[in-house]
Amino acid sequence: MGLCDLVDYVADARELKARFPGYIMLGIEADYRPETVSEVGPLLAAYPFDYVIGSVHHLGAWGFDDPRQLDEYDRRDIDDVWVEYFQLVGDAAESGLFTILGHLDLVKKFGYRPTRTLEGELDHLVERIAKSGVLVEINTSGLHRPVREAYPTPGILLRLRQAGVPITFGSDAHRPEEVGRDFHHALELADAAGYEHFARLEADPAGGRALVAAMPLPKPSR
Repeated sequence: MGLCDLVDYVADARELKARFPGYIMLGIEADYRPETVSEVGPLLAAYPFDYVIGSVHHLGAWGFDDPRQLDEYDRRDIDDVWVEYFQLVGDAAESGLFTILGHLDLVKKFGYRPTRTLEGELDHLVERIAKSGVLVEINTSGLHRPVREAYPTPGILLRLRQAGVPITFGSDAHRPEEVGRDFHHALELADAAGYEHFARLEADPAGGRALVAAMPLPKPSR
């Protein structure tokens, strides 16, 4: 979405929200990039978003999840890529701009894995997320990407649960038929990680960011 489209998008979503109260919310996904965060913050504050999903898609100028830029992986140390990515995700969590962190380990999209465990870096990231109070989504779109795995991995999800980080669910739909796709799998992942509740967003009557309600996690069907 170009910036010029934002006004119309917000107007359309607000009209639908008024027609279908309690069902439609005004949300947006926004990139976290250190070089643009000073512009993104005021832009988000200018609109009555119920929730904002914060995501990291770039390491500097490199769009690491763009299939047109895959060659850059061959020029980088993959462990350094993951460490830099974790640092930016932690920065995004602490920025206070976002309601939810999107596709937490997106950097695995094309199947490039670190050569070491990165346990220290991962523990530090989870600690930062837990202190920030931001939600984390189980994002099922990775099942349809080269990695063939939801975001985040079960191991990361377990760490998040142990740290008390609340979860919600996202399908990252780019087409109507993808909305809610594979949520049964997301439910299985949450259950396996030991989650007993998930976070449901409810519109704030005062017009601020959505309120978060803890809901019992349905047991997945076997």
